[in-house]
Amino acid sequence: MSAPLEGVAFARRMWADDAASRLLGIEALAVERDHAVVRMAVRDDMVNGHGIAHGGFVFALADSCFALACNSRGEVTVASGADITFTAPSRLGDVLVAEARVRAAYGRSGLTDVTVTRETDGQVMAEFRGRSRVVHRG
Repeated sequence: MSAPLEGVAFARRMWADDAASRLLGIEALAVERDHAVVRMAVRDDMVNGHGIAHGGFVFALADSCFALACNSRGEVTVASGADITFTAPSRLGDVLVAEARVRAAYGRSGLTDVTVTRETDGQVMAEFRGRSRVVHRG
């Protein structure tokens, strides 16, 4: 039996197996303990009937970033809930950057904040707060 992967290596392994994030074109820019940064371009198949990015795709970007940060401690960690506030609309061609930071980890639970910005000007597009739960110790 092989030894469990440590911290950041564990999160990177999880990311390598994340077909959903890969399908959305999300790329990991940074993965550190309790911190992650990812990026995604808004494609034409992500735009809704109002001509703006569907909120579900912005949520998915933030959620993927959240997952990287939460799992950077080397334990299987999942979302137990999350909330998002959209502060500005994203449009076709925008490149969105999400940055996550674990704010608190206590017992098997945690809180992680994710800010989504537009890459070109740093405009905040959304704020996400995720609640996590460790389901298996690495």
